[in-house]
Amino acid sequence: MSTLVQKPAPDFKAMAAAGKLFKEIRLSDYRGKWLVLFFYPLDFTFVCPTEITAFSDRIEDFKKLGCEVLGCSVDSQYAHLAWIGTPRKEGGLGEIRYPLLADVTKKIASDYGVLTEAGIALRGLFLIDPEGKVVYSVIHDLGVGRNVEEILRVLKAFQHLAKTGEVCPANWKEGARSMVADPVKSKEYFAATA
Repeated sequence: MSTLVQKPAPDFKAMAAAGKLFKEIRLSDYRGKWLVLFFYPLDFTFVCPTEITAFSDRIEDFKKLGCEVLGCSVDSQYAHLAWIGTPRKEGGLGEIRYPLLADVTKKIASDYGVLTEAGIALRGLFLIDPEGKVVYSVIHDLGVGRNVEEILRVLKAFQHLAKTGEVCPANWKEGARSMVADPVKSKEYFAATA
């Protein structure tokens, strides 16, 4: 499968556990906002709750940047709700401050290229811009969790690019120098950082 980066994010409509309620969610609900859509393998597992709660704990940082977060696995909304109802100290999620999509048909995971032959999702993460285009994706194997701080850094970098048109060099952080993508003007950056 080819990359989704630079392409419209595949559309979806699915039920989700949102707080203690069920809600139908569509990709179009997020039009005009940045969206972090991440996939995780299964509910009631080991690495997954650490990621899901880490995103929830930092949700205000994403919202301040005009970005929503949406988790997704192949479990049902009923399993999501049961996991939310399980305390964190027992391996559950407790209160989660964003929705968890129920991809029981596995179509969303398949459309995003993260569905394994075993029928679960790899750890895929997609940053979708306000126009609905995928600008960033990372997909990796099951045993290692993601770093929420790095995802916030990447979000800020893409927002900086969208606002200024200037590109962000390696290890760029908010407030650091960026550069003009031009053979002559880029030399200002290189001269200042040499």
